[in-house]
Amino acid sequence: MAVLVTGGAGYIGSHMVWALLDAGEEVVVLDRLSTGFRWAVAPRARFYLGDVGDRALLAQVFSENEISAVIHFAGSVVVPESIRKPLFYYENNTGNTRTLIAATLEAGIRHFIFSSTAAVYGANGIERPIIESDPLSPQTPYGLSKLMSEMMLQDSAFAHDLRYVALRYFNVAGADPDLRTGQSTLNATHLIKAAVETALGKRKKMDVYGTDYPTHDGTGVRDFIHVADLVDAHLSALRYLRAGGTPLVANCGYGTGYSVLDVLSAVMEESGRRFEVNYLPRREGDMASVIADSSLLRHTLKWTPRHASINEIVRTSLEWEVLLTRRNSFSVAALQQRLASLTF
Repeated sequence: MAVLVTGGAGYIGSHMVWALLDAGEEVVVLDRLSTGFRWAVAPRARFYLGDVGDRALLAQVFSENEISAVIHFAGSVVVPESIRKPLFYYENNTGNTRTLIAATLEAGIRHFIFSSTAAVYGANGIERPIIESDPLSPQTPYGLSKLMSEMMLQDSAFAHDLRYVALRYFNVAGADPDLRTGQSTLNATHLIKAAVETALGKRKKMDVYGTDYPTHDGTGVRDFIHVADLVDAHLSALRYLRAGGTPLVANCGYGTGYSVLDVLSAVMEESGRRFEVNYLPRREGDMASVIADSSLLRHTLKWTPRHASINEIVRTSLEWEVLLTRRNSFSVAALQQRLASLTF
């Protein structure tokens, strides 16, 4: 029996594929490669190129493989883009998830793990660690698209005995400790990715929004989780469902926070390089502190993080960025050599 990973060529999805294979699972990947990369998919995984909203393709995938569980990462995740293109996010995130859930049920599969987000909480003014029962008030189409997907899973579980786990991510960063994959998306907006690129000279400066928050240094505080620990949470969720676990929604974070300046300091320390920091006013809607209460994840899924160090998160990010730069340079050089050998 195999596990279907949608979006398995993307940042988190590609880490999930490696983790499943390391655990002895068979893996099938479905990805349209809009932001992911074919080379990021582990060679032993069976790959299908296409959209998770393609009903005919989903039927083919389920008919050609004995799939026991679905882990759903495919979707769009850029918050500002969701504000500019709301209907695209509702189609790509919510509509396509509805299609996938329907195909999963039709195939007789009852184990489903969903990639959700802390954006479902929105700017609700809660400064203590957030628990799953706190008010849900997403402020963007991205957050709303994920919350609606959670609601569809809840209703489907009631009507069809679907067993699911929805994991609400806080701030995912870092790279595979073995450097088999990492954050490779062009123009990524993640703080640590941007800071690492700045340290390596790929960006001219780092923008910091807000220095007057009620935090220890005036900048916003966030809960960063290493991507390796995040995929371990998914493995724990898979074991939980296979053991007969009931539907569950859980936060994914460490329960501790680091400020923007803490992160930039760690990047400078690990890289040995200083870079320009540009201080700007607060952005509307940003909260002073967003930290997860991950008690439910730890206790119910028996999850224990192994990489809960901001320096380790930064260090693996730096190592991957250096490797990615070399890989891209090699690919460009090989392409140029190939073009030079052609005659027209």
